[in-house]
Amino acid sequence: MQDNKELQEFDLDDILGEFQDLPEAGEDLGELSDDLAQLLGDWENGSSSDAPEEAPASAPMDTIRMNHLIASLAEVEPVQPEEPAAVPEEPAGAEAVKEEKTEEEASVPMDTIRMNELIDELAKEQPRELPEQMASADTIRVDLPETVSGKAPEEEPPMDTIRMNELIAQIMEQTGAQAAVPEDETIRVDDFASHFSSETEEEAAAGDDVTIRMDPLVLDRDVAAMAAEVQEQQKEEARIIYNPRTRLRELKKKLVAGPEKRYYELSEIGVAGMQIAIGLNLVLVVLCVIATTMYSLDMIPENRLRFVIFSQVLAMLLSAFLGCGQLMDGIGELFRGRFTINTMLGITFAACCADAVFCLSELRVPCCAAFSLEITMALWARYQRHTTEMAQMDSLRKAVRLNALVKESDFYEGLPGILRRDGDVEEFMDRYNRPSGPEKVQSIYCLFSFLLCIGIAVFAGMTHGLSMGIQIFATSLLVAVPASFFVSLTRPASLLERRLHMVGTVFCGWQGVKGLCGKAAFPLRDEDLFPANTTKLNGVKFYGDRDPDEVVSYTTSLIGVAGGGLVNVFRNMLESRNGVEHSVANFRDYGSGGIGGEVCDEPVLLGTLDFLQDMGVEIPEGTMVNQAVYAAIDGQLSAVFAISYAKMRSSAAGIISLCGNRNIKPVLTGCDFMLTDSLLRAKFSVNTRRIAFPDQTVRGELGVEAVDPEAPALALATRDDLASYAYAVSGAKALRTASRLGVAIHLVGGILGMLIMAALAYMGITDLLTPTHVLLYQLVWMIPGLLLTEWTRAV
Repeated sequence: MQDNKELQEFDLDDILGEFQDLPEAGEDLGELSDDLAQLLGDWENGSSSDAPEEAPASAPMDTIRMNHLIASLAEVEPVQPEEPAAVPEEPAGAEAVKEEKTEEEASVPMDTIRMNELIDELAKEQPRELPEQMASADTIRVDLPETVSGKAPEEEPPMDTIRMNELIAQIMEQTGAQAAVPEDETIRVDDFASHFSSETEEEAAAGDDVTIRMDPLVLDRDVAAMAAEVQEQQKEEARIIYNPRTRLRELKKKLVAGPEKRYYELSEIGVAGMQIAIGLNLVLVVLCVIATTMYSLDMIPENRLRFVIFSQVLAMLLSAFLGCGQLMDGIGELFRGRFTINTMLGITFAACCADAVFCLSELRVPCCAAFSLEITMALWARYQRHTTEMAQMDSLRKAVRLNALVKESDFYEGLPGILRRDGDVEEFMDRYNRPSGPEKVQSIYCLFSFLLCIGIAVFAGMTHGLSMGIQIFATSLLVAVPASFFVSLTRPASLLERRLHMVGTVFCGWQGVKGLCGKAAFPLRDEDLFPANTTKLNGVKFYGDRDPDEVVSYTTSLIGVAGGGLVNVFRNMLESRNGVEHSVANFRDYGSGGIGGEVCDEPVLLGTLDFLQDMGVEIPEGTMVNQAVYAAIDGQLSAVFAISYAKMRSSAAGIISLCGNRNIKPVLTGCDFMLTDSLLRAKFSVNTRRIAFPDQTVRGELGVEAVDPEAPALALATRDDLASYAYAVSGAKALRTASRLGVAIHLVGGILGMLIMAALAYMGITDLLTPTHVLLYQLVWMIPGLLLTEWTRAV
């Protein structure tokens, strides 16, 4: 055994001789051994070998042939080899052991030479280190003839063979390179390297010592770099070039229908064109007013009258051109079976053009100033509708989470409750653009007023001639729709949306506005009034002989059962003192700013100063703290904890808005026993008589009230603060009131105008149908109409 453990030295000739001595090896193995010996000898002598010959046809098509690797190694700079290191001596009975191997050795092909062993052997002959990639390279197989192994070569290469075909073909396809070999032939490493070599054949012909090859052992690194470069190039091509118009169009193509896509569509349309059109129309109105005023004061000579008429008609045509979008919308609505106020505007323009023809022949000034004023108001309404919708989409596209307001029947004392649940953006997108109730009333009025104007015009034409009929018809259409009627619905919504956009709230269409109106109860949570981290401990003073840690432990235990915003404050204080909470028995909420219970069989009372005094606890003189938790253990004052409630702007604005709404009754559902009416009155300066303070049992039931997930969402809030919900409730009432009153006041003005026109048509008087009188009538009804639109500004 000792002799078997001795080491013996072998060189490469001895190793190759072992292969030649195998009885299974034939002539092919001997020839391959001679070739290997000759090539290795040339490499040791520093001579470079020529390019390797083509691989035998019997070798697998995807195998990297041994002669390729040897040729690559032969190109290494010749060095003087050192003596090979000693290798372990084989046991004496090695030959016998080899002959006894049968089934176990049959599983490993005899015609495979492990490249890793050859690389290790060559590294010992080589004085410099080989690349690190050789150590981790996959196994490279060299197939010997079938006569050596005794079995036919496999149809597919083993798993340890480097398969480069698929990777090389993929990179060639991405980079546009063409394969240099047929599809049924293996892509050789040298052929693949020729596609990416920087040296050309001309440089080689010039005499430079150039070798075009790629080391197969570092090929994986180069391939990975090329693949990363291709991916980066694809990313560069897919990147959107920064151009405002182009960027918006590209983003719209990539987005699905929703707030983001609609926002970019509105952004691409822009408002600059509408603003310019509104400004130019105002200039035209002023010029027309000046001309009509001069005409009414007889300041225009007779020879200049025709010029004034032409200028008025030209101003009317220019106004119609600036407001062509509104006119086209009106015609489009008519084809869709709807008669809107824009349709009425288009018919008015046609009537005014017909009247202008008679004005040129009769030398009278048409009512172009009133028409230009209506076009201006129509453009202003379109601008307000555009900005309102864009603000709504902007609020929703920035939302991380949506909370929906829903209405549940019989929430508190027979009143329905406005509750909260998780919202969905689809609840807004499906309903936000539906016509509202006032819009439907407006459209119905416009249709009936149009028919009535036709009747008045027909009567006047039959009685007093065609010219008067056309004049009555054009003037009736102008007075039937006061100019401010166009903004009676859009301006209140625009003013309210500015406030709602600040708090991230949107209405789910007119249905949401209607649902939020009416009498209802609104639950107030502790975090609504005083959000997290706004309640802090300002200090503590202990009384009596009790251990302060024990007092803090008892107080924290009782407050932990009560719940509310004070729990975290006292638990943090208890943790800093390394105290523990105890179980509480006979807990009771007295409902007047105090709680009580038994902790460790001792009665504990917590509450305000008034509460403890009412419970008979003796309070020392000079102990007066406005916001403090007084603790009494076993009937004795033990500590006073000064509490600071920070006043948040959102909470203050929300509670003020709710208390100012007569239809809303705020109901306190929080568990903080310190939130009394006196504290809320002092903190927020509100009338607490409108706030309900139910007992603890009712609060617990209201706090866990289940919300129907199928209940329609009335409004969506992107923030979870009181102002977001309160502004939605109070804003809905203000918007509905302003819209109703605006429609009503303009209906009165329009109906009164048509009655006046009917009377003038009956009497045949046209002296009052001057452009100045019609313009004054429009301006008179604009005053109450615009004042009513300010109703939502006070939300």
